[in-house]
Amino acid sequence: MTDKLIIFDTTLRDGEQSPGASMTREMKLRIARQLEKLGVNVIEAGFAAASPGDFEAVKAVAEAISGSTICSLARASENDVRRAGEAIKPAKSGRIHTFIATSPIHMEHKLRMSKDQVIERAAMSIKTALEYTDDVEFSAEDAVRSDMDFLVQVFDEVIKAGAKTMNVPDTVGYSIPFAWGERMRQLIELVPNSDKVIWSTHCHNDLGLAVANSLSAVLNGARQVECTINGLGERAGNASLEEVVMAVKTRRDIFNLDTSIDTTQIVPASKLVSSITGYPVQPNKAIVGANAFAHESGIHQDGVLKHRETYEIMSAESVGWNANKLTLGKLSGRNALRQRFTALDIEFANEEEFVAAFNRFKELADRKTEIFDEDLQALVSDEAVSKVNEYYRLVSLRAHCETGILPIARVVISIGDKQQDAETQGGGPVDATFKAIEQIVSSGTELQLYSVNNITSGTDAQGEVTVRLSKGGRIVNGQGADTDIVVASAKAYLNALNKLHNNSERAHPQI
Repeated sequence: MTDKLIIFDTTLRDGEQSPGASMTREMKLRIARQLEKLGVNVIEAGFAAASPGDFEAVKAVAEAISGSTICSLARASENDVRRAGEAIKPAKSGRIHTFIATSPIHMEHKLRMSKDQVIERAAMSIKTALEYTDDVEFSAEDAVRSDMDFLVQVFDEVIKAGAKTMNVPDTVGYSIPFAWGERMRQLIELVPNSDKVIWSTHCHNDLGLAVANSLSAVLNGARQVECTINGLGERAGNASLEEVVMAVKTRRDIFNLDTSIDTTQIVPASKLVSSITGYPVQPNKAIVGANAFAHESGIHQDGVLKHRETYEIMSAESVGWNANKLTLGKLSGRNALRQRFTALDIEFANEEEFVAAFNRFKELADRKTEIFDEDLQALVSDEAVSKVNEYYRLVSLRAHCETGILPIARVVISIGDKQQDAETQGGGPVDATFKAIEQIVSSGTELQLYSVNNITSGTDAQGEVTVRLSKGGRIVNGQGADTDIVVASAKAYLNALNKLHNNSERAHPQI
């Protein structure tokens, strides 16, 4: 076995399956560039056959990224595999990741296929994929509930067909560390020619054990871990990239493995993914949470001040926590800002886009005394959000709240080429604002989530708001950022309404 652990990131595919987290092509490119900077070995850019938009996004990532292998997921069907193959064609290093379910419950109720048919379909998909690339990965969906003898048979056949990576997914987050490690060990022991391929693990977090299961698989021979930034993913999410990587690095005495990850890029990646998807990171989240290196206990504070390692097993700086303060203000010029955007790997399609960003920076500098890198990331994200075919657009907002008096909000929005306004009361200024918007648009949506996250520290920090709306089975996330939290909330609500109106969210198959 190699002494290297391959990090396979599926934030752009499995992470995107989180409710409302669907990304545009431009958003995927921004995250892909950060993943490349992070040192991720394989970037699963999407599911090319899911939609024309996903195909174009995978292709765009394949064209833009040269430091990581670009992968597309495909069901074990000729059409899916060929779409994936076409999408990754521009990649310097491309991979097709094909899968089929192997558990009795999936084969009987979902696929309605026999064991022989499943094996035949799996082998066929590998042979088709090899027409496009020699780097082919196979996943036995729901391996956790699959019969061991059948799994051995399936993996044997796909290895004979030419697949190079064998992925063993706990698709439903059912396993526990001991059992998952034992399953990996048995497969490597029983599958013929298992030493000729890389064994991989893909764990979901339904029981909160995705990282523990992944690490158990690694201890038993897996040399690729499929994971996501912040543990993003459908249901309870996936194994968290930052936790897997730092566990392997911090406990090298146990794992004796290296990764290619530049750990100082972990926090920037976390913040970028959170900003783009609208999924805030909980404060006590390991590695990337705001409290991950905070010490409240006097005993702990005293110990850390005397010697950091008394209570910290890694340094905050080692994973990318630092001040990152940008000493620019309203008198700063375009060149200084352009250089900082370049350092943050933020690119603009043309000069017009950069000028628009510069003007927004100037507006922010008038309202905020200190500008941080996170502010710039949010500024660009907010600009992208505002470009979502604004059928509904905020023109003006006035909110008033006073002790003992019901808050009131007056909102003016444009709908197409017409302006409409409404004034309503609510339980708070945000509630009043949402009610005023609804009085105008009568959307018939259900508000599922309202979340506020401060982008940086300080009372003048920008607030980043996520609003999740559902209607007719569709779920979308809307985002907005502003130093005024009520304005940010209105932006987020209207952004979600625009997504629903434009039908811009996509549905994705799961694995």
